[in-house]
Amino acid sequence: MAITYPIDFLPDFPGWSTKFEPLFRQEQSRTAGGVTYVKDLGSPLWQGAWSSRSLRPNELDTWRARLDALENGLQTFKGYPLSRCYPIAYPKAAYDALGVGSVTLGSIGTNRKSGTLVGLPAGYMLSIGDLIEVAGSGLHRVMEAVTASGAGITPVFEVRPHFWPGTSAPAAVTLVRPSCPMRIVPGSINSDADPSTGRGSISFQAIEAR
Repeated sequence: MAITYPIDFLPDFPGWSTKFEPLFRQEQSRTAGGVTYVKDLGSPLWQGAWSSRSLRPNELDTWRARLDALENGLQTFKGYPLSRCYPIAYPKAAYDALGVGSVTLGSIGTNRKSGTLVGLPAGYMLSIGDLIEVAGSGLHRVMEAVTASGAGITPVFEVRPHFWPGTSAPAAVTLVRPSCPMRIVPGSINSDADPSTGRGSISFQAIEAR
């Protein structure tokens, strides 16, 4: 059976995401008077780092092989912070009990950093720090706490990063394990083992692949 990309292996990863944040693509310049100017050279990309617990020798070899399938950055995987598999207000059991159906991006603000969601259960709460995956745009972090109306529509709220150029509403939205395709940072995989026990941990870094 052929491996399909992006690989979705993080649900099985025996560890944690130690970093997941925007990688800003900017340049800065300062005047003689001390004023700093910042210019965007492109929309930010997500960057992350993951590290496992101590693994037995057989586990360690299994994960070495699973990461080898990414070919040092040639191939992609579904990346997200393991702390945000589910929305902040709804851990797995609570989320499953809601019976959330198809959620879509209802509108995009003219500033390209705000919008609304439709199709949510009545009273659904979005929390600051939630992640949403928008088809055609990618992964976005919620900046404002809002509550859906009885019709399942949220007020306008902001996200970061901005919606990517070309994104339009309606667009499908993923709330559980929202992700973006990522590539391993070449040379970032570390899987050293203790020579006396054979046990070791595995860590790696990755950057969003648009």
